[in-house]
Amino acid sequence: MSAAVAPEPAAAPILAVDRLVVRYGARTAVDEVSLQLRRGEIFGLLGPNGAGKTSMLSAIEGLVTPSGGVVLVDGIDVRRDPLPAKARLGVQLQASSFQPELTIEQIVRLYAGLYGVAITGQGIAERIRGVGLGAELGKRFKSLSGGQQQRLSLLIAVIHQPVLLLLDEPTSGLDPQSRRQLWDRIESLRTGGGSILLTTHSMEEAQAVCDRVAIIDHGKLITVDTPAGLVAAHRHDPRVLKIARGDVTLEDVFIGLTGSEIRD
Repeated sequence: MSAAVAPEPAAAPILAVDRLVVRYGARTAVDEVSLQLRRGEIFGLLGPNGAGKTSMLSAIEGLVTPSGGVVLVDGIDVRRDPLPAKARLGVQLQASSFQPELTIEQIVRLYAGLYGVAITGQGIAERIRGVGLGAELGKRFKSLSGGQQQRLSLLIAVIHQPVLLLLDEPTSGLDPQSRRQLWDRIESLRTGGGSILLTTHSMEEAQAVCDRVAIIDHGKLITVDTPAGLVAAHRHDPRVLKIARGDVTLEDVFIGLTGSEIRD
């Protein structure tokens, strides 16, 4: 009789957030939120304006000090060991701004140096061509379109090959063509072994690129599941049916769970 083979342990999550609390004075922006991001996963963080999404990202990045809880990036505590934790992160903000008078090539060379990435001129050109900006190599940043600026920003965010990429509204303000190109780029990053956490107001985007999504509101985690799983779980919820016009969509679920009032 052959000996039983012990199952392999599950891979540790690339991001573990445990009972995270972020406060600004008397206001609680993130209220004991816990979630985990799997390796190689694209995870969407959904919520109305003011729900706590950006505060969560800021705590994960180490830009704000949490009032409570723990954030682990690749097993490293962001508060206790900020430098090695941040070295594993790439960040693209909703509105990224680089030195306007520098060319694309100069910007890539500058940030490669800041991250300690050894790269040749040919290597820089190849990376720029890889994001569809080869023809713009000598253009100044201020001359780029919004879509081109976003592609450059994403290139800079991953130039040091981070294990976790944080994207804050990455396709905000882009036209449909630029948005689809960025989706393809995000998927290629995951295919290359990276994990991605993104915030978005676009339910179409969440369904198109995210493996799982979390909905938060008023700083609290409401639910986590695949986009299809959320629709299946809430298709008979009276709050959702009140919103739906025809087949229930992820947007119907989102509005049903967070309310229809406009947030500033």
